[in-house]
Amino acid sequence: MNETTNSSRRGFLKTSTRLAVGATLASTLAVPRAVHAGASETLRVGLIGCGGRGTGAAQNALDASHDNVLVAIGDTFADQARSSLDILRGIESIKDRVQVADDHIFTGFDAYKQVIDSGVDVVILATPPHFRPQHLAYAVDAGKHTFVEKPVAVDAPGVRSIIETCDKAKSKGLAVVSGLCWRYQPNVRETVRRIVEDKAIGDVVAIQSNYNANTLWHRGDKPEWSRMEYQLRNWMYFDWLSGDHICEQAVHSLDKTAWVQGDIHPERAWGMGGRQQRTGPEYGNIYDHHTVFYEYPNNVRVYFTCRQQNNCANLVEEFVLGTKGRAQIIACRIEGENPWRPERGPRADMYLSEHQELFNSIRDGQPINDGHYMANSSMLAVMGRMCTYTGQELTWDQCIHSQQRLGPETYGWTDDVPPTNVAIPGERRLV
Repeated sequence: MNETTNSSRRGFLKTSTRLAVGATLASTLAVPRAVHAGASETLRVGLIGCGGRGTGAAQNALDASHDNVLVAIGDTFADQARSSLDILRGIESIKDRVQVADDHIFTGFDAYKQVIDSGVDVVILATPPHFRPQHLAYAVDAGKHTFVEKPVAVDAPGVRSIIETCDKAKSKGLAVVSGLCWRYQPNVRETVRRIVEDKAIGDVVAIQSNYNANTLWHRGDKPEWSRMEYQLRNWMYFDWLSGDHICEQAVHSLDKTAWVQGDIHPERAWGMGGRQQRTGPEYGNIYDHHTVFYEYPNNVRVYFTCRQQNNCANLVEEFVLGTKGRAQIIACRIEGENPWRPERGPRADMYLSEHQELFNSIRDGQPINDGHYMANSSMLAVMGRMCTYTGQELTWDQCIHSQQRLGPETYGWTDDVPPTNVAIPGERRLV
């Protein structure tokens, strides 16, 4: 790597609170810009990853502007691509701008390259997270603006790749907008702004963060499926594809804990986790619960839990404790010396807002780059998994410099897939 890349990476690893706060507020607390009067440039969109989230993101992209058209889609599976296209063509508000010709429906492991090379301007990346670093790198090299679903990687090498790619995107004037959607919810933004800028609760001293929810889908198994196909169709349950649910789902919660601290990183963390309900082989090798304690250099502690278990108490919220009060981020409530709640009314659709801001920034010539925080927050989740899998107290430097890459070296229907050994704390080692 050249000195520019090394310098950039060191800057990420040693980010100061002051600089991070300034960068974060500038990119995530700004009021969405309207498209300049008279600007009606058509932007051609390509979708890579045609599951529920990808299909929803494609609809959001078309709803964001009548000048956006969907012209290409790609997925590993042909049936998934066709199903997504049928859904999008059935939505009245956008069906006229779903202009995907048959020769622009791409399938297989190289579908992402074919979509990116098909003449699109903007790419939606919504495949299983394992593939995100590879797909983003190819898109940026090809000069495409991107919407990047969360998390952006499942391991430290992937995070380091994302950092490098986002730096390249910035130098090329390309937008990179993250699917960490709470950053684009206006009331949540205002809550965070009051905490960070106005010091509405004084100095933050601790954060309780929870993503305790029910179990999600499983698509079963079929005799004709290879083990590669089986794992891809049930990708959430394999750590190499999803990063475990602490990465795939609960990264939203960890992202908010980072946001209110200016997107700095912790010094160390430790935790525990395991499998209690989902113990069968159909659930791959991920845990169904994690608890992680993060220690930050400013003496702030983050107490985090996430769970995917049925018939249990659910809780998804961040409680931020300060010297002058406390705040709830999703509820948008501040209590203490400076109480505040937003006026009642319908909440803006954050999934639509993130796409509106993406396309506005492109047309305005001021492309958004969410690279720093989406890499930082994804690494927080990876670090948490490393702690629960190993049972060890680990430092940020140990985790971010880990050489462990999850997943196979090649992708093919008959290729070997990684073993589905469940991590045993005290036995699993950090590489």
